[in-house]
Amino acid sequence: MENSVIRELSTEELNSRVLEEKHGLVKLEMAHAVSPIENPLLIRAKRRLIARLMTEQTNRTKDAN
Repeated sequence: MENSVIRELSTEELNSRVLEEKHGLVKLEMAHAVSPIENPLLIRAKRRLIARLMTEQTNRTKDAN
């Protein structure tokens, strides 16, 4: 997901997307702990996406104040 797409999300969509991605990350990490997943770089990509989403959340709260 690109930053331009992230900026277009509403605040509610952004919050729900963060929760979904965090849940997906936990599932990926658990699957990798049980048996190595085919592409472990997916974990890194998911972490970075969560960070970009949370950065946008922070920027929106700063702009609101």
